[in-house]
Amino acid sequence: MSLNLEQKQAVVAEVAAVIAGAKAAVVAEYSGLTVAQMTGLRRKAHEADVYLKVVKNTLVRRAVIGSEFECLTDHVSGPLAFAVGKDPVAIAKVVSDFAKDNARFVVKVGAMGGRLVSREELEALAKLPAREVLLALLLGTMKAPVQKFVQTLNEIPARFVRTLAAVRDARAAL
Repeated sequence: MSLNLEQKQAVVAEVAAVIAGAKAAVVAEYSGLTVAQMTGLRRKAHEADVYLKVVKNTLVRRAVIGSEFECLTDHVSGPLAFAVGKDPVAIAKVVSDFAKDNARFVVKVGAMGGRLVSREELEALAKLPAREVLLALLLGTMKAPVQKFVQTLNEIPARFVRTLAAVRDARAAL
């Protein structure tokens, strides 16, 4: 079913609005997948806060004009699923995991920071831990020197208290 001009403008406006706040985008071929498989992919994408939509290629090309994802215009051809989101790792994980389970789903290319990202780079990005895990690791690394310093400072009075307790116990034993 073809869209009329107003519907096409609405789709372009929707995609452009999503792209405006996005950090990364991925285009992937989906031909040969069943409706159930695509529904599962959409569900996983929604859970990961990834915008995933099958949009006409011309509408995607119009939506990305003037954005940092304009580099994708040369790679938008054929039946494509368009995934966009604020967390590049989440996008890469959703798309890569689905591609591993479904051979007919082929990741073509991605874009991040105004440059193209290859399939191999997307797979490497998908292997990274989640953002929360990375932040926790960073916080633990930043906290470790301070924690060690506090433990060292606390050891001086603790040692003094243990010495006094040992002297008290020695006197009580006499």
